[in-house]
Amino acid sequence: MARAESRQRDSLFDAAGEEAADAAAPLAVRMRPLILDEVVGQPQLTGDGSPLRKLAEHDAPMSLLLWGPPGTGKTTLAYVVSHVTRRRFVELSAVSAGVKDVRAAIDTARTELGLTGAQTVLFIDEVHRFNKAQQDALLPAVENRWVSFIGATTENPSFSVVGPLMSRSLLLTLQPLGDDDMRVVLDRALADERGLGGAVALGEGVAEQLIRVAGGDARRALTYLEAAALGLPRGAVIDLAGLERAVDRAAVRYDRAGDQHYDVISAFIKSIRGSDADAALHYLARMIEAGEDPRFIARRIIVHASEDVGMADPTALPVAVAAAQAVEFVGLPEARINLAQAVIHLALAPKSNAVVRAINAAQADVQAGRAGAVPVHLRDSSYRGAARLGHGRGYQYPHDYPEGVVAQDYAPDTVAGRRYYEPSRHGAEARYAERSERIRAILGHDGDAGGASGAAEPRGGPAPAE
Repeated sequence: MARAESRQRDSLFDAAGEEAADAAAPLAVRMRPLILDEVVGQPQLTGDGSPLRKLAEHDAPMSLLLWGPPGTGKTTLAYVVSHVTRRRFVELSAVSAGVKDVRAAIDTARTELGLTGAQTVLFIDEVHRFNKAQQDALLPAVENRWVSFIGATTENPSFSVVGPLMSRSLLLTLQPLGDDDMRVVLDRALADERGLGGAVALGEGVAEQLIRVAGGDARRALTYLEAAALGLPRGAVIDLAGLERAVDRAAVRYDRAGDQHYDVISAFIKSIRGSDADAALHYLARMIEAGEDPRFIARRIIVHASEDVGMADPTALPVAVAAAQAVEFVGLPEARINLAQAVIHLALAPKSNAVVRAINAAQADVQAGRAGAVPVHLRDSSYRGAARLGHGRGYQYPHDYPEGVVAQDYAPDTVAGRRYYEPSRHGAEARYAERSERIRAILGHDGDAGGASGAAEPRGGPAPAE
């Protein structure tokens, strides 16, 4: 009898302890979804018929790799799978855990499986930080399904996770949360009893600023919200000043759907065009701090690598494209460094708008109806009957001639001799200008109509991007 009372008392103490621990948990932890339908965003992973839903609903043993930016729900999805399938949830961080910890967790899971039949979800956060030996230690457990392994990574697993572990796991890619998703997260945290339970409200513009400074990271948004609400009386309204004090960060006056969006991106581009690297970096920082989509910034940099630098520095375009790839590969905050490098490169590069002027002029001629027949000797001669039509007859192969250039007509008669590309004398383009003149002399175009003055104006083509 005494033993039974003791067990009951211990159970009550355990329950009370768990309740107290839950109440003291961070807001982001308290608001963690319990079922897939509560997960915000990631419909491609949680929708009907998705592999993750099948795994959860049918309790199928399977190992997963979750790849996505911080705060998009990787830990949440692992926890939901464990909760829905009623499996033990064991979490390790690759930052602090070693092979010994991994093996201990696997041994315990194997014992539990053998004695009670209880299955275990082994969740390893930042699994990309494990070296090859540490990742290899997981293979027997994954192979024999002693655990359902779920690894979370912010880095491309194709480069950071060993092949044997990749081949034994289903890779699921998480997307950054959109503004609407973030708003749902905040509204739920404000109203739900697990969260703030209606104790505080947000003043005008505060939700928008929280979304901006969080940068698509739901965990960060909830952390900032909890900090701003700390110590406030019930019924208080959090204003922008209160939010700034809480997160120690000035609210950037920037509306991604309004005038500020267009003004800042315009000033950013014009600063690059004007070779002011410091001003361009300032506007880059403003956009990043305001939560601007880094892919949008990267796209504008790519455009202006050709529009404002062009052949004056042909390396500008590869640098801009590499920065855009870095944004996709590593994401913010690290990718801000790659963007900054590209901005500095473009701002300090010699400038030429000859490329955009050339394509504008060529398009203007086409739009004006100057699109004549392709010369017969340039037409495709590979299909049956082409020779009978004379296609390709008389074509001279440039590689058979000195300099790899031979005088023959390439353009239709309607635009013969038109000069679209007029190189500047800036940077590397000076070399292209010299070569362009030499080639035109060989082709017999050096004295033709439509020269430099004719191609100098865009003539109806699209205006330079802002």
